[in-house]
Amino acid sequence: MKQRIYIDTSVVGGYFDEEFKEATKKLFERVNNNEIIFVVSDLLDLELINAPQEVRAHLLNYSADKFQRVELTEEAVLLADTYIEEKVVGKTSVEDCRHIALATINKVDVLASWNFKHIVNLDKIKGYNSVNLRLGYSMIEIRSPKDLVNYGNE
Repeated sequence: MKQRIYIDTSVVGGYFDEEFKEATKKLFERVNNNEIIFVVSDLLDLELINAPQEVRAHLLNYSADKFQRVELTEEAVLLADTYIEEKVVGKTSVEDCRHIALATINKVDVLASWNFKHIVNLDKIKGYNSVNLRLGYSMIEIRSPKDLVNYGNE
């Protein structure tokens, strides 16, 4: 079974960012090679509305079978709110929390993000997983795209 990787908006934008594009392009190559499947949400769609045109249109370059779509549910909203109530992150990070909650509830293999402040951050990951375990959810694996690609010499 293919590895299911939930991507947030930073991964789509990273494709066009000088600092992040090398690893991001390699991650998208893994999708093209049918090695992995991206899990994307309606939350991602909403966030892309305000992105530059090239970023908004990027996912349209891939066939629908490369993605599994998930929707923001009341359960995900409640879990995200709990992350904030438990002070894992502040109230301004509600969208980040919703991405993590969606990935958790949909039992993805890993969540990929370039957001090192609120998502790919060891202290925050411990906080999210503490809440997840206490509420009966699985732990969530969170990595940057750099950790999810092969660089040769394997």
